[in-house]
Amino acid sequence: MNNTKNRMMALILALLAGPALLAASDLPKQVLPVGTRVSVQLITALSSSADRSGDAFTAEVEEPIFANGIEVVHAGSTLHGHVTFVKPPGRVKGKAEMRLVADSIVLKDGHQYSFAGDLTDSAESGVKVKGSEGTVEGPGKSKKQAAKDAGIGAAVGAGGGALAAGGTGALYGAGIGAVAGLIRALAKHHKNVVLQPGTPLVFVLTSPGKETKATNSKEPSAPFVCQSCR
Repeated sequence: MNNTKNRMMALILALLAGPALLAASDLPKQVLPVGTRVSVQLITALSSSADRSGDAFTAEVEEPIFANGIEVVHAGSTLHGHVTFVKPPGRVKGKAEMRLVADSIVLKDGHQYSFAGDLTDSAESGVKVKGSEGTVEGPGKSKKQAAKDAGIGAAVGAGGGALAAGGTGALYGAGIGAVAGLIRALAKHHKNVVLQPGTPLVFVLTSPGKETKATNSKEPSAPFVCQSCR
């Protein structure tokens, strides 16, 4: 009698739970709205001397992201992005620049949210961002180096005058030395943009983050074959 009663209760609970499960499956997937901020720590090292437009980078999400009161992205998820622009430092003037764009976030369960996100300047970020397009600018020359280069330029003016006047001896040698100094100064680049792993960055979504297919397909691993076993 008890077994029959238990089976009836289980059947009733299953019938009641069925519509609820179907309704839950029909719920729309959560979308990360435009303007969502994503705080990350860089995993990939980036440099304006080594990276080019199109190069990919990854970063670890530092804080959970919520949508409609639901935690959609957990801390520890992986942000994927790419470099869209690299400007090397100028030989005479001009700072190095590098622009980064976020493309997606992959959750630990393999689900992915795709979007477009720009790097932004904020107190949490470890870099200074120029403009609204997420461009990181290199430090350029220090005031001391700029003054030194200006002094070299003045010396070149005097040296060039000596050469033009057909000077000889020490004067002629000073002119050649000044020109050589300028050549060495011009050969020196300003400092590059260098972003080390662990650098904190903040991206802001410029398009909605929509869930796409899971990226981690758990395929069965190939069986182990011992090559040395005979």
